[in-house]
Amino acid sequence: MPATEYHWPVPLDHAAFAGHFPGTPIVPGVVLLDRALRFAEDELGRPVGAWRIGNAKFFSPVGPGETLVFSLELQASGSIAFSVRGATRQIASGSLTPSPP
Repeated sequence: MPATEYHWPVPLDHAAFAGHFPGTPIVPGVVLLDRALRFAEDELGRPVGAWRIGNAKFFSPVGPGETLVFSLELQASGSIAFSVRGATRQIASGSLTPSPP
């Protein structure tokens, strides 16, 4: 299956910015993983709880108002490879694996 892309403009008022970090807000990695899981749910119709995070690497911080592009590609194994990029840089990458039934 070819990669599918999802665009996510990071809300200026995202709740995570209140504590991560005051004065210099950045998007927590867990928020990026949550978005990847939700896009996987949209793509394959499997609920968020049907996926596990196989691995994840974070390369660059993300601030409020940035637009991110999530690219998801279904692998022959049934897992999903994902990557996240900003306008000029790679933000994160990893894989989601199906949870056992």
